[in-house]
Amino acid sequence: MRTLPDRFSARFLPQGWSDLLRQLLLFCGAYWLYRLVRGITDGRVGEAFNNARDLIGLERGLGLFVEPAVHQWTERTDWLIDGASWMYVNSHFTVTTVTLAFIYLRRNASFYFIRNMFVVAMGIALVLYAAYPTAPPRFMPEWGFTDSVARFTGLTAEGSSADALYNPFAAVPSMHVAFALMLAVPMASMTRRRWVKALWLSYPGLVTFVVVATANHWWFDAFTGALVAAVAALAALLCARWRPAAWAWPTPAPAAAA
Repeated sequence: MRTLPDRFSARFLPQGWSDLLRQLLLFCGAYWLYRLVRGITDGRVGEAFNNARDLIGLERGLGLFVEPAVHQWTERTDWLIDGASWMYVNSHFTVTTVTLAFIYLRRNASFYFIRNMFVVAMGIALVLYAAYPTAPPRFMPEWGFTDSVARFTGLTAEGSSADALYNPFAAVPSMHVAFALMLAVPMASMTRRRWVKALWLSYPGLVTFVVVATANHWWFDAFTGALVAAVAALAALLCARWRPAAWAWPTPAPAAAA
């Protein structure tokens, strides 16, 4: 007679407890390494602000320095800036975690390709954070920016020095945007319902607006986040060629579509 954990595994876990534990350890390990290593910019505050000023110069030279206008327009409407701030805090962890759990449990054959994208993207981000620390707009009030998410995070410009698990100067690339793309494109491809597909395809655009409107990222950060997602997808395709039986992106069966 099977035990309760065995019955639960047979009913709800596509690959059993051991695979679930492996994936949890891999994601948790990768994420905490990502958080730990990106704290190495402590003591490079001046460099981070100089890099931010360089980005402003680049965007102004292109005639695309739109962040102050977007932020100030959003700030004029309480519900809009509060909604954007809430979305900034919750989209990166809550939406990502819930969606990855759904994919693992209900679209398991697609999970491993997406997992590989996330691991590669976080590795690229670590290198870029170390090589190019950049102050976010919210630390530059001289351009009209304010910290609209301080009420949610408890972090302000005055208390912004980097530590082992937090780096306020990890702006380039925006992993909010990278994560949104790496979830939205697969999720849109796995559904047959047009309204669900439309919601997912609009999600990266919404996240891009949120990170700019809340003064947490320059648009250049969002652009580089999209590039990181594209490179990570290419790397996942190469991994799939190496181990197609385990890591290839499958074509969902019609009966399995959302």
